[in-house]
Amino acid sequence: MNKITNDIYYVGVNDHQVDLFEGQYVVPNGMAYNSYVIMDDNIVVMDTVDKHFTKEWLNNIKEVVGNRKIDYLVVQHMEPDHSANIMNFLKEYPDTVVVGNAKTFKMMEQFFHKSIENTLLVEEGFALNIGKHVLNFVFAPMVHWPEVMFTYDSFDKVLFSADGFGKFGALDVEEEWDCEARRYYFGIVGKYGAQVQAVLKKAAGLDIQIICPLHGPVLKENLSHYIGLYDTWSSYRNETNGVAVFYTSVYGDTKEAALLLAEKLKEKGAPKVHVTDLAREDMAEAVEDAFRYSKIVLATTTYNAGIFPFMNQFIEHLVERNWQNKTIGLIENGSWAPLAAKIMKDKLANQKNLTFLDPVVRILSNMNDDNRQQIEDLASALTADYQAQQSKEVELDTKALFKIGYGLYVVTTNDGKKDNGCIVNTVSQLTDKPLMVSVNINKANYTHDIAKKTGKLNVNCLSVDAPFKVFQDFGFRSGRDADKFEGL
Repeated sequence: MNKITNDIYYVGVNDHQVDLFEGQYVVPNGMAYNSYVIMDDNIVVMDTVDKHFTKEWLNNIKEVVGNRKIDYLVVQHMEPDHSANIMNFLKEYPDTVVVGNAKTFKMMEQFFHKSIENTLLVEEGFALNIGKHVLNFVFAPMVHWPEVMFTYDSFDKVLFSADGFGKFGALDVEEEWDCEARRYYFGIVGKYGAQVQAVLKKAAGLDIQIICPLHGPVLKENLSHYIGLYDTWSSYRNETNGVAVFYTSVYGDTKEAALLLAEKLKEKGAPKVHVTDLAREDMAEAVEDAFRYSKIVLATTTYNAGIFPFMNQFIEHLVERNWQNKTIGLIENGSWAPLAAKIMKDKLANQKNLTFLDPVVRILSNMNDDNRQQIEDLASALTADYQAQQSKEVELDTKALFKIGYGLYVVTTNDGKKDNGCIVNTVSQLTDKPLMVSVNINKANYTHDIAKKTGKLNVNCLSVDAPFKVFQDFGFRSGRDADKFEGL
């Protein structure tokens, strides 16, 4: 049995049979359909699982509850991968009370064409006392269906977050959370940023120690990282400072231009350059990266008086998910009457806070010297702020770099409210032009979260004479729980 707390158990399943989640998202590592049991004076089951795993799921529940009766089945989300087994569950536990809201029960009628006798209709803020645990219902409409609600257990300080904080991938496969959670978010939830922001504001008033989503792993540590990413994604802020180049190419000429631009961007100091062939790479990955990066280049051909199909599809995905807050460069190619740049710009005309840069690179069939100069100029426009920053860095006293060696350092940050810092032992200069220094910080540290969010940090070299109190203040406690600068 997989215990989450003393009273909460995981009873979900892994699915390695599915190839396309929701009929469109490639999931090479499968999916997890999560369900939970809370053991108290009353026993509660949180959600069901996909219809293909009825027996396994019921067996998991039986292993936890034994012969005790189950008092409540809480239905947070009616999408079939979470609700398909409601009726099968009630055949095994007919006296169980099904908990949901008005929209939940309306959807049950649509899916099952049957009425359920034992129900508990809840509203926003309703508290269900099951013993020492009290379940508080937090409505989360359009995250990502209208009936969705979260459930907060005030005893164990657990947030059951429905599809929120979910990710692609089964739980018996180890992989980084961020990438597949980002792809999941922007593919499935991304349109509803305002609604996610609304529920994050509700959650901000809760003391959350554990997040139990309906897909992906239970989150117990470094919650500020996951919540911070959700805040970034749902507010449509840029997560990664860099340039993502998306292209389609019929005979390779547009590809050649896109790759040349990527080379020039790197030469001119772009902190990160990512290139995607929209015809050959996963469209959901491309959409994820378009939201992630601060600057975007779209390169395509005129095709049937429109634009190449994969670019057209890509832009449609962005528009329907409220893509915004980007700086954009355009490359078009056409052997006669090239229209691609105008069409792309028109398709994005209603998106918020888009800045289109000059020049537009206009290729007639194959790149010539004028096109190469245009690409050079576009690369300069895309990296102008990076180059300006590097100019400022050159004004720094580079003699400070001579102090970098093997030793100990205090890395300090500011989260907007207070200063924070931690001890690290690895700092090194990477390059001279552009001037770049790497700092290794444990991902579990609060300082790491702040630096990743703000993009700013200070490195302080410690001498052999540093008092032990420095190590006590910055190395033996967490900035999440203490003010490390208090008294300094």
